[in-house]
Amino acid sequence: MNLYPLKFEPLYKYRIWGGNKLKSVLNKNYTEENIGESWEISDVEGEETIVLNGDLKGFTLKELIQKFKGDFIGNNVYKHFGEDFPLLIKFIDAKTPLSIQVHPSNELAKERHNSFGKNEMWYIMQADENAELIAGFNKKVDKKTYLNHLKNSTVVDVLNVEKVKKGDTFYIPTGRVHAIGAGVLLAEIQQTSDITYRIYDYDRIDAKTGKKRELHNELAIDVIDYDVYDNYKTLYSTKKNISNTLVHAPYFKTNIIFLEGVLDKDYTKTDSFIIYICVDGELEITCKNDMYSLKKGETILIPASIKTVQLNSKAATILEVSL
Repeated sequence: MNLYPLKFEPLYKYRIWGGNKLKSVLNKNYTEENIGESWEISDVEGEETIVLNGDLKGFTLKELIQKFKGDFIGNNVYKHFGEDFPLLIKFIDAKTPLSIQVHPSNELAKERHNSFGKNEMWYIMQADENAELIAGFNKKVDKKTYLNHLKNSTVVDVLNVEKVKKGDTFYIPTGRVHAIGAGVLLAEIQQTSDITYRIYDYDRIDAKTGKKRELHNELAIDVIDYDVYDNYKTLYSTKKNISNTLVHAPYFKTNIIFLEGVLDKDYTKTDSFIIYICVDGELEITCKNDMYSLKKGETILIPASIKTVQLNSKAATILEVSL
């Protein structure tokens, strides 16, 4: 069996805050209510996505890595991560706000949960009028002040709130307190981890359990970065038909391509798989004389052994992700 561009069967996740935009905006196919997340490419244990197309249909990421090793994920990636696929790709639809939360670093996540940390980034695909999110603090606080705010349910007062619109991008390193607000649909790229410390959840009751969701403030307190930063939003170039740098972090590299017409991509110098996430429009990908379509809300993985592809579209916006 040879490697080729791979699509995966998404996993749909009920969330207390989930809406219906994954279906109405991204044409996802499910029947449940309150679906908040579509896990597009996942190697989280027990939550593995499987290949949807071609001869390798039904394979999980782990099985693909076991079979193809560096040809699938890149030799250096294989050397570093072995059979663990390092990234988790999602679409998220927040009908109501997510809990205010924070993620632990690689070191703490390894020590406490035998997991990767959870550095992540968000690309806003659609936002209702006046939609917003939380990223970091709006003033410097110490642990004592923070704990007082937590006790009095006023923690939102010291957090940085950003109005958002389509195209806005945020990098959320571990330690940064954050929350997606109501009315936001986004693409999320993150390390393979499902470790979240919930700080504040607006005293909501989960209709499925009849209870409030668990908070993790004792775990979170030593994880939080209490510093204030000048800018939480990522600025980027919007030139057409090139890979514009979006977020280049130690854990993943994401570029954005504004595609019009034909673009030949050469990955000869890239020792990594490539993931394309279509966040607007649609395109065709030609690879070894075969053609693959990619529409808004779809994701495809180009194995590391494939070094040239051709992209073609009247107009599409794509996130290009690698390690």
